[in-house]
Amino acid sequence: MARAINKLSAVQAAKLKAPGRHSDGGGLYLFIDQHGRRRWIFMYARNGKRTELGLGSGRDLSLANARAEAARLREVLATGGDPRIERARNDTIPTFGECADAYVEAMRPSWRNAKHAAQWTMTLTKYAQPMRGKPVDQIETQDVLDVLQALWKRTPETAERLRGRIENVLDAARAKGYRSGENPARWRGHLDQLLPKRQRLSRGHHAALAYEAMPKFMEDLRGRSAVAARALEFTILTATRTSEVLGAQWDEIDLGKKIWTIPAARMKAGREHRIPLSPRAIEIVEAMYEPGGEGHVFPGPKPRKPLSTMAMAMLLRRMASDVTVHGFRSTFRDWASETTGFPHEVCEMALAHTIGNKAEAAYRRGDLFDKRRKLMEAWASYCGKQVGTNAAAERKNKQPARRAS
Repeated sequence: MARAINKLSAVQAAKLKAPGRHSDGGGLYLFIDQHGRRRWIFMYARNGKRTELGLGSGRDLSLANARAEAARLREVLATGGDPRIERARNDTIPTFGECADAYVEAMRPSWRNAKHAAQWTMTLTKYAQPMRGKPVDQIETQDVLDVLQALWKRTPETAERLRGRIENVLDAARAKGYRSGENPARWRGHLDQLLPKRQRLSRGHHAALAYEAMPKFMEDLRGRSAVAARALEFTILTATRTSEVLGAQWDEIDLGKKIWTIPAARMKAGREHRIPLSPRAIEIVEAMYEPGGEGHVFPGPKPRKPLSTMAMAMLLRRMASDVTVHGFRSTFRDWASETTGFPHEVCEMALAHTIGNKAEAAYRRGDLFDKRRKLMEAWASYCGKQVGTNAAAERKNKQPARRAS
């Protein structure tokens, strides 16, 4: 007895609200998820394997068109073909790579800066390369595991981010009707049973240098001629973050007014930050200047590229220091709190921290910039304090007098 088809009317289909599969017959179903999203799916069995094939969203694909596509796929099945392969051959289903690229472009306006989009593009292109050419509706758990497993052991943080990005791309593909069923990149209740739980780093403080040791450290640093050394010194003197310094462009710096203005797009808080430059910071900038004054203040070896994000960290390693670049912000904050009389809000503003207290935030409209200039000049003076001279004199005074010969 032939199975009934065309069970639903257009009105019935439009009124359906209950989550689950609603059969129209002949393998065609209207699927409604728990969020009310609707899509047409075609279910069939071939070689003993039951397959669910997405046809399109309920919003974009009418009942009549869904029935026409289901009828075409039943004919493919009747002649020994595979409906999934047939749809992929007709370019109806895009590849994972095409879906990934489309997702990045769609989301790009909502991301704060170009760097974030570049990270998505790189991971979904480089690391997910083995699955980019496969139709998105054919991506299965093993495809995701093949991409993740080696990376999961080598760089687990990158692997976890990649997994989340793959999951987002596959969710978007399902929303467009390109695939159906469970997301094979889902962690909870799925990949968490197949991959070891990542050991997360403790979110404590970044290793910082005691401020008492800063003058000696700075003396060593200034004796080094590499671009990374100048970038690190500039980072310390301005109490800024690595990304802010490496991304610094010449048009952000006003040498006449001795101000570095970081645009909102490059700031963690998403707000423009003006930094008063101390005399030593100006010396560094002037030493880095080249005719034309375009591009990055601290360039890398490749044309029009900034210094590598690892350059300063590697320099610290060569200096046999176990502190982090970010830790120097803590060094600055400890020095300011324990050895100076500058107000709390001035020190916090120097670090571009968001001031939650409304009374403190009011200082932004006053002379806070001038106060910060004095603070940063005092910091630069402290960092550049001569070491060794007084100690050498002290050792000399302690030496016993020589006997006259």
